[in-house]
Amino acid sequence: MAEPLAAPPSDITHARVLRIALPIVLSNATVPILGAVDTGVVGQLGQAAPIGAVGLGAIIITAIYWIFGFLRMGTTGLTSQAQGAGHRAEVAALLTRALMIGMVGGLVVIALQVPIFSGAFRVAPASAEVEKLARGYMGLRVFSAPAAIAIYGVTGWLIALERTRAVLAIQVWMNGLNIVLDLWFVLGLGWGVQGVALATVIAEWSGLALALWMCRDAFRVPAWRDWPRVFERVALTRMAAVNTDILIRSLLLQAVFVSFMLLGSGFGDVTLAGNQVLLQFLHITAYALDGFAFAVEALVGQALGARNAFSLRRSAVLTSMWGGGSALALAMAFAVGGGTIIDTMTTAEGVRAAARVYLPYMVAAPIVGLAPWMLDGIFIGATRSRDMRNMMAVSFLVYMACVLVLVPLMGNHGLWLALLISFVARGLTLGLRYPALERSAR
Repeated sequence: MAEPLAAPPSDITHARVLRIALPIVLSNATVPILGAVDTGVVGQLGQAAPIGAVGLGAIIITAIYWIFGFLRMGTTGLTSQAQGAGHRAEVAALLTRALMIGMVGGLVVIALQVPIFSGAFRVAPASAEVEKLARGYMGLRVFSAPAAIAIYGVTGWLIALERTRAVLAIQVWMNGLNIVLDLWFVLGLGWGVQGVALATVIAEWSGLALALWMCRDAFRVPAWRDWPRVFERVALTRMAAVNTDILIRSLLLQAVFVSFMLLGSGFGDVTLAGNQVLLQFLHITAYALDGFAFAVEALVGQALGARNAFSLRRSAVLTSMWGGGSALALAMAFAVGGGTIIDTMTTAEGVRAAARVYLPYMVAAPIVGLAPWMLDGIFIGATRSRDMRNMMAVSFLVYMACVLVLVPLMGNHGLWLALLISFVARGLTLGLRYPALERSAR
């Protein structure tokens, strides 16, 4: 492995962008495979309840962990800037802070699991049998919360240092081990739903162990346990402010998608299912563009830390070029093969027909979503979290206004238009703030 605390290369090149981005794209590709295996192994039990329990339990646990996603983004921005500025001791201290936040956050989730899970089942009620199995699944899986949340911080730290091959190795190890243990525990030992949960617990703790090994050079720098530095008030205050802003921004973004699904349910089960199928196209888009968004986070952060406005602009331009090419390729793929993708996802003819009606919005989504995805990465790297929070609030208000006007007039078409317009609003508002960000690097 490369020396993580060494000075980064100075030139921003296409090859450097791809070295950062491609491992993230490959890492993301492993995520849906694990979900399919989890569902597939419990599906071999021949009952519907275990499938529903694993699906519902995984969604609830993932949503809880997702709240801590700010740790990945905030750590990337702060670490990349410290790296660019040559503050090696601060780079090491940031890893310790991220690990501590992740571990404490996980312990809080474990301590509050009873009210959290009860609240989740009030929001998403299920049959008595499914809820019982899901509670058993979640009650076991929650014990990997410290590891799962801490991995967010380690991942952000590694991305900031451009060590995305290490991120890929961690993801492949965790998902690969999880799949092997799924097959052994469920099909071999007959442990059912709890076997799926235990497989994930073991995989996530082993993933954290591997992640720490990937960061081993940081632990050779005394600053990682220089407690006055680790708990330095100014650094902690800045980290708290950045993470809080990102959390608010992320909650507003989640509110857009949750309200989209809730509003879509008012158009009937078939339309709701069609919308759910099409949202998978957005997930595919996110997985593809995340690599370039993560690359720009690291590169912009380092450029800002080095006070190099030229490198900052070049980072934004080169990564956006690759992101734009990917967005165009996705739009073409959805236009040509969208129907086939829909047919693969569902066998229900009514749902297939409904999804095809609204497929053009998915053809447009990668194009209109490019700017907000890439600008998010730029602003994360620059830790301009207040701008992200404020512009997301504006975009959320634009989305709600469009919903109020367009949905009564156009039904589900209006709902999809409102969602895409919110993407445009986020891209435009962040774009207006970009010149000030670039000036701050001079």
